[in-house]
Amino acid sequence: MAIQIDTDGMIIHAKVRNARSPAIERGRRTSTITGIVVHQTDAETSASSLNSYRRPKANGAHFLVDTDGTIYQPAAIYQRTNHVGPLKARCLITGKCSPRDYPAGVNAVDPMHRIEMRRAPGDRYPGNMEAIGIEMVGRARLPAGFQAPRNNKLSMDELRGRYGVYDTPTTAQNQALSWLVKALEDSMQIAPGEIFRHPEASRKNTTEAQGANWNLVVPTP
Repeated sequence: MAIQIDTDGMIIHAKVRNARSPAIERGRRTSTITGIVVHQTDAETSASSLNSYRRPKANGAHFLVDTDGTIYQPAAIYQRTNHVGPLKARCLITGKCSPRDYPAGVNAVDPMHRIEMRRAPGDRYPGNMEAIGIEMVGRARLPAGFQAPRNNKLSMDELRGRYGVYDTPTTAQNQALSWLVKALEDSMQIAPGEIFRHPEASRKNTTEAQGANWNLVVPTP
């Protein structure tokens, strides 16, 4: 299901709305696109995220999927955006390395990231230079009856970020996500095994995108 993509990397298709916000673009990629990272916005609406993408030096992903299944494209595919964060060690999951390969320890975020970025893209999770980012509108909410830890010094937003549970994506979102992932896989020659939820690739709230499903059967084109 290859689709038309212009020279800047904007999809030309009735299913995708051009919402380009250059503030989130960080320059043209210098590496081949090898994967996709799926996120949730921690926002109530698509409008709030789209507005935030217009702020100077804002961060964001290449696509935004609304709860009704509408797909927006805030950044050109061939532009890098900051959406992944420090990488986890993929080789620890695949068994190709061991904790002793990380002298600072497996919980040392920046040292692990530096080691990972020296690996070939296929041997690590895709970083900002190689990954297309897809955001799904969804908020992290504190569980009912949640009580902050004793002597808590975190703000409410920080508590939500650490202990919140993200909304389950809607059926329309997952249908749109499945269509978009399939279109990108076919058009950009991305291997099916190179699509990851944000917490798999980086150190994020483990519930982010946990309900994301990009394997639904969808009509073409």
